[in-house]
Formats: sequence, C-alpha cells, structure tokens
Amino acid sequence: MDVVVLTKFLAPFLPFLMNVGNKVFDGAVAKAGEDAWDKAKAVWAKLQPKVETKPAALEAAADVAKAPDDEDLRVVLRVQLKKLLEQDEFLAQEIARIMQENAQDNSGDKVVQNVTGENNQTLGSVQGSKVVRDVQGNVTM
Repeated sequence: MDVVVLTKFLAPFLPFLMNVGNKVFDGAVAKAGEDAWDKAKAVWAKLQPKVETKPAALEAAADVAKAPDDEDLRVVLRVQLKKLLEQDEFLAQEIARIMQENAQDNSGDKVVQNVTGENNQTLGSVQGSKVVRDVQGNVTM
C-alpha cells in the first residue's frame, strides 16, 4: 500500500469524514465526485477504528481535516498511517484493494504519445500510474 498516494487521496475528504465541515455529503461530492467520495468513505471506514486507538494518528488526521492542503500536516499523517499499516497487514491489504477498485475509471489524466518517423521511441499511453505499451516496431527502453 502506497501511503503517499493514500494520504494524498484521503486528505481532501478528511474535513467531511471527520465532520469538521457542514453539508458533509454535498461538499465532498462537489469537490471530487460521487465515486471518489464513496471510495474515501470505504477507506475511512477501515482506517477510522485504528486511527482512533492511536492518539498521535487521531491528532494528525484531525490536523489535516482542519487544513487539508498543508503539506507539513500531511507528512505527519502519512507517517502515522504508515505505522498503522505496517502493524496490520490485513488492513493494508483491504485498503489497497479498495484503492484499486475502479482505478482505471478514476485514474485522472490520460496522456497519449504519438510519434511519427523512423527509429523513434514511444511510451504508448500512460493512464494514472500505468504505462500501456501499445507500440509497433523496434523500441529500446
């Protein structure tokens, strides 16, 4: 489980998940879309019981909920989440599974590189963090 990705994904939702803001559902959906909100709720449902047992993790989550764009606070949360996930392999696997669900549908930007000419190198296309190699001809990597 990539804790950096998890923290970056979860941070904007924490104010809503931890009920720091009003209009919980409307605000979260308006910010990121219903699929992302559903995924964030599922991840938080798994994490919350563990976070609440660790005062440092709970404080880090509360701090990020108050200031989700503060990178320093995100780093502290990331460290706490890393500790929790290292201590509970099953939890880490469950969260990784949730994060992978519909990953291609929610992968963000899609970049396609088209190259013409002889002896040129291409990546094919990049979707999220995956490189899809759909290349014809000789390619040196």
